[in-house]
Amino acid sequence: MATKTHPDDDAMLEECPSCERETPHEVSVRILTESDKGENAEFSREPYRVAVCDACGAEEKTRMNNA
Repeated sequence: MATKTHPDDDAMLEECPSCERETPHEVSVRILTESDKGENAEFSREPYRVAVCDACGAEEKTRMNNA
């Protein structure tokens, strides 16, 4: 997954599967809960890289620790 900075601004350009082209994306890291069970939810939190396409709003989540 290549991420480039557009020369005209600080936008992160990434390939968007929905748009099928490079578009600006808002990128963040979030801690998400993977378990639906209430009693185990606190133990199933994992870091994810979340990229949202500025053009179409498509969101892509990638788990960061695939160990």
